Amino acid sequence: MAYVIGVDIGTQSTKALLVSATGEVLAHHSQAYRVDTPRPGWAEQWPQVWLDAVYHCVAACTAEAQVDPVQIKAVCVSSLYGGSGIPVSEAMEPLHPCLIWMDRRAEAQVAHVQANVDLEQLKAITGNGVDSYYGFTKMLWLKQQRPEVWDRTRWLLPPNSYVNHALTGELAIDHSSAGNIGGVYDIVQRRWSQPMLEALGIDPALMPSRLLQSADVVGGLLPEAAARLGLLSGTAVLAGGVDAAMATFAAGVNRPGKHVAMIGTSMCWGYLDAQADAHHGLVSFPHVYRGDRDLYSFGGALTAGASVTWFREQVCDVQPAQGEDPHTALEHLASQVTAGCEGLLFLPYLMGERSPVWDAKASGAYIGLGLQHGKAHLYRAVLEGVTYALRHNIEAGRNAVGDLDTTLIVVGGASHSDLWMQIIADITGFDVVSIAQDVEAAYGAALLAAHTAGLVSEAELNKGWVRLRPRAKPNAAVRERYNRLFEAYQACYPALKPIFHQLRSARDE
Repeated sequence: MAYVIGVDIGTQSTKALLVSATGEVLAHHSQAYRVDTPRPGWAEQWPQVWLDAVYHCVAACTAEAQVDPVQIKAVCVSSLYGGSGIPVSEAMEPLHPCLIWMDRRAEAQVAHVQANVDLEQLKAITGNGVDSYYGFTKMLWLKQQRPEVWDRTRWLLPPNSYVNHALTGELAIDHSSAGNIGGVYDIVQRRWSQPMLEALGIDPALMPSRLLQSADVVGGLLPEAAARLGLLSGTAVLAGGVDAAMATFAAGVNRPGKHVAMIGTSMCWGYLDAQADAHHGLVSFPHVYRGDRDLYSFGGALTAGASVTWFREQVCDVQPAQGEDPHTALEHLASQVTAGCEGLLFLPYLMGERSPVWDAKASGAYIGLGLQHGKAHLYRAVLEGVTYALRHNIEAGRNAVGDLDTTLIVVGGASHSDLWMQIIADITGFDVVSIAQDVEAAYGAALLAAHTAGLVSEAELNKGWVRLRPRAKPNAAVRERYNRLFEAYQACYPALKPIFHQLRSARDE
């Protein structure tokens, strides 16, 4: 029997799976950590945390499975979107924390680009817009605010590229990670854009010249790394890619029309397309499978599951039964509240917002709050608010992709909640299914590794590994109520935008 290992470096934890050629998970392990938020709107992480977690999780899997290392044919690492990338020296020493996807500090750089760069050219070349979400604006922040770091920086590396180099000694970047940087990547030619790098004032030498498809092999495991992982020296390591696209691949999305919502710390709703249109307000980059042909386009909320965690940790004092998860206790309370929370809305903009709002100064808000509302209403409103944000992105995507399948695949932490799955069905109008294996991006990384290793043919990619489980169907009466409330949700941001910006100015002062 042959095996592969899939790894996903997430925002709050790293997960590793050891999987057989038939898709059976023999071992899995995870390690949690936290995001550093030294100032409001900032979010950063040191790469050593990620690398240590990868070593720990993979080694735990190989120890648990007790399979002959010669039978483990390949390793693939997916990772969170690394924003600025990790600035490293010539000796690969990290010089500064990585400004990750949820960091919003580059607002001044966004304003500078909007005022001084041909935005239509940027959108046409990159297929993406301008926002502090994108890595190129975070790179400009480092250049302008940390010149001592910038002057010593040799490369800017996404998390999976940094880990792959530590494992193999080989330097490369996959196309999905490169495209997600925005601004500096030519999405049509599938290469770095020299005109945009020049226009933005970013040295092309900072971008690794070796661009690979996610399924390509970066190199073989170095002896020291192999010993730490419990694997053989020379074991193939794939380029890997961005976690949201890898989770989409795990869900079996291999043609236009199929779509997936990954709801974890953030929310990413995505689909496949052959071309990008920056004007629809979504993010586009090469897919992790057949990235030379297909693009993964997505929209998403910055703080989806993070809003749930915030509510549980900062707002709600719920006492679960002994041995009961706090979220389960909250679910029980919220399930007793009628859909729409008796006129209560929640805007999940706790770190600004991504698509289709694109406003780093947007804020979270409860709207319609009254004395009749208790903790159950407040919690359910969070679930509904994130789901309204999901529908907001789906409506934007419809304008670009047209027809979508009547089934929406949901992966991530939200798929653990029957209540949330029903809310998603009722608000979006789609039948909702989840992956039976419940392993998301790490499973997609393992599937890609199995394909590259020759264990799974192209025809078999979506047969046998991926099993979808029906979860919820829309309730017509409830959906009609949510349709009215969604109109109110859409009206909230434009009405509150001036107040959001005024409050941000007061905070900054």
